[in-house]
Amino acid sequence: MDKPHTSSTNGRLWGERAADWSTIQESQCRPVYEAILARTLTTLGIPYLDAGCGSGMAAQIAASLGAHISGLDASQPLLDIAKTRVPAGDFHRGELEDLPFPSATFDLITGFNAFQYAANPARALGEARRVARPGATIVIMTWGEPAGMPAAQLVAALKPLLPTPPPGAPGPFALSDRDALTAFATGAGIKPFEIIDIDCPWVYTDLATALRGLGSSGVAARARENSSSEAVDQAHATALAPFKQQDGSYTIAATFRCLFARA
Repeated sequence: MDKPHTSSTNGRLWGERAADWSTIQESQCRPVYEAILARTLTTLGIPYLDAGCGSGMAAQIAASLGAHISGLDASQPLLDIAKTRVPAGDFHRGELEDLPFPSATFDLITGFNAFQYAANPARALGEARRVARPGATIVIMTWGEPAGMPAAQLVAALKPLLPTPPPGAPGPFALSDRDALTAFATGAGIKPFEIIDIDCPWVYTDLATALRGLGSSGVAARARENSSSEAVDQAHATALAPFKQQDGSYTIAATFRCLFARA
């Protein structure tokens, strides 16, 4: 079976507002990156791959902890920012299902909201296993349980503006269930040993900043193409309204679920 090729489309969408992503939205997940990397980068010189590295915030944190950095993403504009953050890093544009690295190369691989969004998630995780050294740690980050999570309201806000998904297409919370996440990992031949939830509130100083951050995702870009910029901003503004603080800032509670496995 031919490998799917979606990086050109995803790269265009996610690179549309790369500067806003790197300066506003990517940092909303910084507490997760810091917690995961502090647990896994316990010795200097670990060869580390961030699969779906975006603009390189996790890679930058890992480099500060002494890791040797490699990264892959679909978006060249995001990769250009990653290269400025980690000049010594080995960054590539390509497909998660066809990683451009030799087998048994890395001691740590992370997919921060990455593997599950590949055209073929099982193949993408299988590729991560291929390039992992025996006994390496592979971390899969996905959304936490959506029920009762305020950030899920922001995710849902764009659904009416997006093209109708094909029948059976997994939604953004498909792996939030612990059993589903565990089955995803074991199906790729890796061995889960822990699942943790990390609270990671999204904080914006004002509405304009929130709209820029939320509007910088590839999902928002797809919604704009299918509707309009005004419709996307209005959907986000409506969803944000309940979370406005007295000083005009916004704080939205979010939780991410992280699975740790051995290759």
